[in-house]
Amino acid sequence: MDYMHFTSPYTTSNRVRRMLWIMCWTLLARPFPKSLFMPWKRCLLRLFGARIASTANVYATARVFMPWQLVMKDHACLASGVDCYNAAPIEIGVNATVSQRTYLCTASHDIRSPRHEQTQRAIVIGDRAWVAAEAFVGPGVTVGEGAVVGARAAVFKDVEPWTIVGGNPARTIGKREIIKQ
Repeated sequence: MDYMHFTSPYTTSNRVRRMLWIMCWTLLARPFPKSLFMPWKRCLLRLFGARIASTANVYATARVFMPWQLVMKDHACLASGVDCYNAAPIEIGVNATVSQRTYLCTASHDIRSPRHEQTQRAIVIGDRAWVAAEAFVGPGVTVGEGAVVGARAAVFKDVEPWTIVGGNPARTIGKREIIKQ
């Protein structure tokens, strides 16, 4: 069988940075309780280039592929088990939550090409949005302000602000309204 070879989009320096990052996070963040050491975890992320607010939360079991491609605003949250495969930038807005075991995936492959090159597109999770447990958010998706992505939904297209989507593929199932108390 004849395999076509092509150059990886990841440089040697990128691979070394990721290796160092994985070792640091595994040894210096994962062993510690979720809330007590949150400032320490933010510090580690910042050391590797993340732009993360002092009130953002990243749980120890969350996985961030390239912290230098991560932006988290005030009170943003990556919950336990989130897989943040950010080969391209991921931005998580103010008061936005990405729940347990969600997969944020910024990369894919060009299926039209015989070389099957990797492609990358950014993901944006808007202010006050919620991505519920075990959802999948694909490359190039923007989850609008206040939108909700239901548990286990698979999102391949943008989600309009204040919209609720669910299913695979995700479809609009309602509008989100905030009740004033």
